[in-house]
Amino acid sequence: MDVSSVNPVAASANSAAAPSKITSDFNTFLRMLTVQMQNQDPLNPIDSADYAVQLATFSGVEQQVRTNQLLADLQGRFQQLGMAEMASWIGKEARSNAPILYEGTPVTLSPNPAVGSTRAVLAVRDSAGNLVSREEIPVSTEPYQWLGGGTDGSPLPPGIYTIELESLNGETLLDSRPVEHYARVVEAKGGSAGTTLVLAGGIEVLATNVTALRSPTN
Repeated sequence: MDVSSVNPVAASANSAAAPSKITSDFNTFLRMLTVQMQNQDPLNPIDSADYAVQLATFSGVEQQVRTNQLLADLQGRFQQLGMAEMASWIGKEARSNAPILYEGTPVTLSPNPAVGSTRAVLAVRDSAGNLVSREEIPVSTEPYQWLGGGTDGSPLPPGIYTIELESLNGETLLDSRPVEHYARVVEAKGGSAGTTLVLAGGIEVLATNVTALRSPTN
């Protein structure tokens, strides 16, 4: 292989992906550059400006890798700060549109019917997605105590349910969306998407999706 045809920038840039290899990659780059100079065609030597460009390019790659490492470190520190802040949420009740853990006791819902609706209906589905109840409620943003009744009025078995609020004008459906409710926070954990709160029953919700926080009601 003609050593003079080797591009030291391309070779070193690939290996510079890991910050821990910056020093060894730079030494390799210098050795390859030296070999390139020693093996250049004496009748057609490489212009000194080309060497300057190669050095500048490698330096830019090195600085970018170091910058990426610094940003990763900062992100980790911010996540730690976020986790420390979320620690005060443990034991409190967070409001979100996550699935609901029903344990036989009433669950506080926070309905928000669409503008122009004349009716509001709760469509309740079990963990398998089966519709187990439809319950008409007042068209209001006031908190509503869902008692967990099934289609026939008897209590549903304990479990995890998804409740959507259907906003209707007469028989015309205007909007359907998961209804918000309060649930106890038992854990906060970090992740690539941000801080995740674990609610009672193991239900997870992003902290950014929480719209309210309150002390336990009981």
